[in-house]
Amino acid sequence: MDQTQKSSGEARLDAIIQGLRLGDNVVWQVDQLDDYARFSRAFMAQSLAEGMPCVYIRFAPHPPLIDEHPDVERVDVDPRSGFDVFSAQVHRLIEARGLGVAYVFDSLSDLVQPWATDELLANFFQVTCPYLYELDTIAYFALMRGRHSDDTVAKIANTAQVLIDLYHVDGQAYLQPVKVVGRYTPQMFIPTRIDSELWSPIFTTERQEGGLQIGVEAQSIAPWDSVYAQLLRWRQQATPDVRDSSEVEALKIELRRMLMGDDENLAPLADRYLTVDDLLTIRQRLIGSGRIGGKAGGVVLARRILLEESGPSDGEDGIDFGDILEDHDSFYVGSDVFFTYLVTNGLFRRRLETQRQVLESSTPLSRDEFAELEARFMEGRFPEAILARFREMLAHYGETPIIVRSSSLFEDGFGHAFAGKYRSEFCANQGDLETRLEELTRAIKQVYASALSPDALAYRRRQGLLEADERMAILVQRVSGRPHHDLYFPPLAGVAFSRNLYAWSDRIDAEQGMVRLVFGLGTRAVDRVEDYPRMIALSHPQLRPQVGREIVHYSQRNIDVIDLEAGVVRTAPLAEILDGGYPDLYLYASQVTDGHVQSPVTNLLTGSFRERSLVLTLDRFLQSTPFVSIMRTMLTTLERAYGRPLDTEFTVLPGPKGSLRINLVQCRPMSLPGWPAGVEAPDIPPDRVLFRANRMAGGGIVRDIGYIVHVDPAGYANIEAQGLARGSLGRLIGALSHHPALMADKMMIMGPGRWGSSNPLLGVNVSYADISNTSVLVEIAGGRQSGMTPEVSFGTHFFQDLVEDQILYLPLYPDDPQTAYRGAFFEQAPNVLAELVPEAAPYAGLVKVIDVAQASGGRLAHVVADPAARQAVCYLDE
Repeated sequence: MDQTQKSSGEARLDAIIQGLRLGDNVVWQVDQLDDYARFSRAFMAQSLAEGMPCVYIRFAPHPPLIDEHPDVERVDVDPRSGFDVFSAQVHRLIEARGLGVAYVFDSLSDLVQPWATDELLANFFQVTCPYLYELDTIAYFALMRGRHSDDTVAKIANTAQVLIDLYHVDGQAYLQPVKVVGRYTPQMFIPTRIDSELWSPIFTTERQEGGLQIGVEAQSIAPWDSVYAQLLRWRQQATPDVRDSSEVEALKIELRRMLMGDDENLAPLADRYLTVDDLLTIRQRLIGSGRIGGKAGGVVLARRILLEESGPSDGEDGIDFGDILEDHDSFYVGSDVFFTYLVTNGLFRRRLETQRQVLESSTPLSRDEFAELEARFMEGRFPEAILARFREMLAHYGETPIIVRSSSLFEDGFGHAFAGKYRSEFCANQGDLETRLEELTRAIKQVYASALSPDALAYRRRQGLLEADERMAILVQRVSGRPHHDLYFPPLAGVAFSRNLYAWSDRIDAEQGMVRLVFGLGTRAVDRVEDYPRMIALSHPQLRPQVGREIVHYSQRNIDVIDLEAGVVRTAPLAEILDGGYPDLYLYASQVTDGHVQSPVTNLLTGSFRERSLVLTLDRFLQSTPFVSIMRTMLTTLERAYGRPLDTEFTVLPGPKGSLRINLVQCRPMSLPGWPAGVEAPDIPPDRVLFRANRMAGGGIVRDIGYIVHVDPAGYANIEAQGLARGSLGRLIGALSHHPALMADKMMIMGPGRWGSSNPLLGVNVSYADISNTSVLVEIAGGRQSGMTPEVSFGTHFFQDLVEDQILYLPLYPDDPQTAYRGAFFEQAPNVLAELVPEAAPYAGLVKVIDVAQASGGRLAHVVADPAARQAVCYLDE
């Protein structure tokens, strides 16, 4: 760092602190803003005289500190955009102006109002000042005395190079340096009485009450704490006229804003349904400060809607959700803690750089790059005050399993589901407190790191959210379930949708919704795995997509459980878990006799799961409990309140006499495909048809497809014989998807089995980032023996990605006589793979990239999918 002395513009101050140095961040703690303005103007005038570039960063509502001057650049930045956006904008402007700049910032204290907490103010200073220091700048900042917590002032004092206290006693001004790095004189830290003409050091016991003020309790209450304290006081008032006053309502809205934000769709719902007690309960269970995020807000709001809008008053058949919903037992790690973790562990600037890389480049973050970044996250440490709150939370839960779930600000929002983009981590939560604390903090770090995963960044880029204020809060929930030997899991879990986009029969009423239901943890309901959930159309719960012997094939065979002894989530065969018996097994299992499925007629279903040839159907559960009625009412009630379709996640605990306890663990607006009206599959001559499909879960038109990426089903089935790794194909597809030539055109991807499956034997294991640029995804059946059959897995995170991004999905069965597949075109078309990605040449026998115009004499391909007729056709131009 350049140690050349610079002047502050005030010779008497220079004499006290031995002048300024390049790299100095100078913080003035003042009780009158005019004092800061006086010294800032002197500094700016001196910097102009010395030829330094001068920048005034303006963001506060107070009067301007620096007068307009042609050589002083004023940059306005709006803190109401949020800490993340504001900090990124300041970093970009500092980077753009480079070395040796003189800066004056508005009063930092005015950042507390829009951000609600001191914590973010300290975070901003801690990430901005080191960057200014690196660039040999000199920057002035101000803090108003007595308005900030001990911790905030201490963090700022520790980060600054120079800290000066300027205060008044009985009308007399005093100045006292508190910290000056890299220089020293015996009189440097002695208080000085300052007058317009005379500055006098104080060596006597003259009355002056200055010094660095930290945490003046009567004045240092940030808006967050003030609103909370006032609402607690109002709640203690007994009279209804006080509790229902307009002042209380205004305080309630302000606390809602601090906890849940100001989303134009969510805020009116929260203000209508959430009570003061609801918000105070959230605040009491909040660790740190900031917002609780979209996922947590959706759960809290949905539960309150169900409790308010349903009950015995609905009539004899009314459902009282007060008797059905499990008690809500969650904690929240505030979104400010995320930024504090980034700042204190040196990750904030790395995050900004990573987001910028993805924004400015057509290439997504690679898996190797993310692995290195994730390792950095895992090395970080939480502040001791946060760890103490974590211990309190774990003491509350005891050794009951918990789940640590992402709850970012945009997650589960209107138009931005973020389905499966961020991590959720189960914690077995067994052992002594410190062991459980280590497991918890590891899970939170993994969720934090997932904010920069390739899938999350690709999604945010596609949604235009890479530069938005996307803070990560955490939702910690008790896992609903029961112990079974040394395992823990809920009997049933699933996802439910208020609209059925996959109505497999004309008899089904799509507006009554559908459910994907599994035995055990709900992970198997939302992930694309080598298994099948029970699909339930709520208008016709006994009408399955399969009939006869197909029911056995398309049934659940494995279960996800928490292994309490091993402390992990694992997948196990159902037969292994249920061979020793399970309570009320008759509700879940049916017997297979001569290839036919028969539901038990009594509850005396015992014996070995394998030896009895049992299969999981859930038939008796659907027939003998009010589950279907409850789900219909729940979805109808929530959709009516939200004013739009939505989807939910839940667990179910069957009780005595057919009673049920449901834990609603997620609720969000549902993404619907934008099907154009009146889509009809055209009558195309056979010589122009590339394929026809008759099983679909959506509709739409995609014109002018310039490239087709085709994975040969037979080649994929024998990929190892070609010396290639099955698991490596997803990366190649991702590289092609983000190749500039293919991104400049519309693209269709075709290949065998279930794309996005966690098991490469069932299909190409691509991630969201690998296919996010395609327009059409076609899953080709490879024959049942190969195991690579398409699955219209409506309700999984993978399917929700396709719907939300308007990617047309089509399953194709070439051997079905009612379909068509022009295999010769795909076999004979030239392969431009090696031209585009030379290092992928070994895959040329398996992956073909078809330049449609080159292969067809200048024509392009089109896809038209008619959802009403369930017919789709891909064809070439005339």
